[in-house]
Amino acid sequence: MRLKLTLAYNGSHFAGWQSQSHGNTVQDFLEKAFYSITKKDLIVHGAGRTDAGVHALAQCAHIDLESDHKKIKSPQKWLIALNAALPSSCRLLKIESVSQDFHARFTPHQKTYRYLLWNDEVLPPLLHQRVWHVYGPLDVGILKKLAATIVGAHDFRGFTARSGAARQNTVRTLDAVRVSQRGKEIRLTFQGSGFLYHMVRMLVGSMVHAARGKSSSDEFLNRLHSAARSKTPRTAPADGLYLVKVRYKRVS
Repeated sequence: MRLKLTLAYNGSHFAGWQSQSHGNTVQDFLEKAFYSITKKDLIVHGAGRTDAGVHALAQCAHIDLESDHKKIKSPQKWLIALNAALPSSCRLLKIESVSQDFHARFTPHQKTYRYLLWNDEVLPPLLHQRVWHVYGPLDVGILKKLAATIVGAHDFRGFTARSGAARQNTVRTLDAVRVSQRGKEIRLTFQGSGFLYHMVRMLVGSMVHAARGKSSSDEFLNRLHSAARSKTPRTAPADGLYLVKVRYKRVS
């Protein structure tokens, strides 16, 4: 029996998604929750490896269980039992039974990330570790202009932190990039079929650097079009990044 898991978590409480020896990751806590019920070491496969501090509104994962598991049979009962075993900063929102051809990591059709900025002198305390506090002049028009230039297929080698990126296919397609503002909050939304390591954070960091007048738009465009990696670009903090949604063509 394969279960698809949809979950949300406050990334500031975890050292990222992927399992680590210290055990303080979302994957570790999920696997511990399953162990507390099944008494078996099981592996949870996630749709993406969010970094430490990055949040998720609807991360997806899957796990394989024995079909004759006698303790809990329905997805709804799994949902209740697992949430009781997870820390309050991580919650399963939905569990579905899916076929074996579904894979959380390898079959996504599109992922949506959102980055939140707070542009004001004072950051409300309830937004601590939930947005990037950017104070001082910020030209939203430049953010929108640069957002439009990265829609479509590009070689994003200049916007990834992977040391071995030169040996990898670093072309990715962004279906949409939107910038919106509501009061002091600015949202940058990225939709695409795949993302490189730190790609969104490096794009946002470089875009904001230009929008604050600390670099030119041409510098951003030169890095994009030349796929240069000679100098590491500005990287936005993890606090403001959210994995919003993972879409699949078909869930059976």
